Amino acid sequence: MCTVVIDVEDARSARLLAVRDEDPQREWDGLGPWWPERYPGVTGIRDRRAGGAWLAVNAAERRLAVLLNRADVGGLTEDRAVSRGSLALESVVGRSPEGPLPMHGFNLLEVRPEGARVLSWDGMTLRETPIDAGTHMIAHDDLDDDATPRIHAWLPHFRALGPAAASAAWAEEWIALLAETTALSPEDDRAIIRDNRPHGYPTQSLLYCVASVTATGVEVHDRALPSPAHWSADTGTTA
Repeated sequence: MCTVVIDVEDARSARLLAVRDEDPQREWDGLGPWWPERYPGVTGIRDRRAGGAWLAVNAAERRLAVLLNRADVGGLTEDRAVSRGSLALESVVGRSPEGPLPMHGFNLLEVRPEGARVLSWDGMTLRETPIDAGTHMIAHDDLDDDATPRIHAWLPHFRALGPAAASAAWAEEWIALLAETTALSPEDDRAIIRDNRPHGYPTQSLLYCVASVTATGVEVHDRALPSPAHWSADTGTTA
């Protein structure tokens, strides 16, 4: 039940904040070039168990992808399901998924030279949602879905900060707002820094990334939380 906030200026420029929720018992590695042979030039956040990526970046091609889980409407069993961990890696080398897919549901947010979009798979249909100019938010359902409590609660606040491209301090401003959201309990369904166990999932927020993809280059920073679903005063930095 990850969360991404993205501000799109135009097809060549987007900035985002991504919060990763995962089982704390599932080990991971911070941003790095973990796939030099199969995906040269690609960096990302690696899942050690399956070897795939939650977030991946190809700076040379100005591509970035983030993977978010989504509920299935199909009946795919665990023994038949293929890992979704390759999706972000394949995306940033120019190979976006095509349906049908032997995978559980997902939202794959892609920032590409052609523009930003979300590819959504629910076990039956693969849909494309272009991301228009402006500030948007996505979690486990559709883009800007007002029925998702954290989107309903916080998207207006992110939009009120104004266009990210207009502020050299946009990342600091967004992280400061993210820190404000932690006044809510992580078990509150409006929370962005989350403990999803009361909602039936073993996942908790573990880290966040801020990234910009522009005509002049790509910049990404990741920051681990001090402990699952917890924020501290020194968490809010991109260093």
